[in-house]
Amino acid sequence: MKFTLRQLEVFLATAKQQHLSHAAQQLAMSQSAASDALKELEHQFSLQLFDRIGKRLQLNDAGRLLLPKAEELLSRAHEIEQLLHQRPGQEAGSLKVGATLSIGSHLCVPLIERYRQQYPLSQISLEIGNTEHISHRVANFDLDVAFIEGEINNPALHIQEWRQDDLVIFASPQHPLANKANLTKQDLSGTAWVLRENGSGTRQTFNRVMHDVLPYLTIALEVQQTEAIIQAVKSGMGLGCLSSLTLKDSLARGELVALHAKGRRLQRKFYLIVHKQKYRTAAMQHWLMLCEQHADLMPS
Repeated sequence: MKFTLRQLEVFLATAKQQHLSHAAQQLAMSQSAASDALKELEHQFSLQLFDRIGKRLQLNDAGRLLLPKAEELLSRAHEIEQLLHQRPGQEAGSLKVGATLSIGSHLCVPLIERYRQQYPLSQISLEIGNTEHISHRVANFDLDVAFIEGEINNPALHIQEWRQDDLVIFASPQHPLANKANLTKQDLSGTAWVLRENGSGTRQTFNRVMHDVLPYLTIALEVQQTEAIIQAVKSGMGLGCLSSLTLKDSLARGELVALHAKGRRLQRKFYLIVHKQKYRTAAMQHWLMLCEQHADLMPS
């Protein structure tokens, strides 16, 4: 065999980081050692895998063809290494999970708890971001599996419906619209809003549902954190729109009130995504099975 796993590790890290120095740092190597490993890999096969654009290395067509195969081979190698070091309770190995904010904050932790009940010594990392960020991380092989709340169209990803969710328009009890039974177009466009940022699944659903009045809405504040939105709405800054998962406690305590907009369906779906060319380790298979078993058992 003309190549080594170390050379593939350098190739994969460089493909993801797009900088050789960053790749070397990730692999705890000197930059010269990483550079030599990459040059030797290309030299052995008389093949260039990257286009050099200044200090940045961008995958060319040959590199893009190699990327999923290298990722799969290294995943298998790491799985073999884990198997050789395996101890009772570690059968499933490690797992890198991604989730959007509402799912990560309210649904992933119970799933992780169930997973660790079966495999108490397995290592799980959870990364939270908006739909755009998390789907990019899965497409780049940085995450094994992820949950998103927005709709995406990426041919590299397998996208599976996981469960239903409801968005809720809400306000402070002191807001002028708090006691109105149904919000009209004039109500929606005549008040201020505090919303998630563009790129989030929540904002995507909101924009779609409000498409006819969207040009007339006053967006007082855009925030990435749902808790900040809740606090801003409580202070009277405007109306908000978030998942019912994030509002359950505040609504139950009477700190916020749910509002209704006639004829506007605020239902959406949560999705489970995996790269189509991702090698499915034992950990991934166990996790996906657990997600399927408990999709309808999670709190709404």
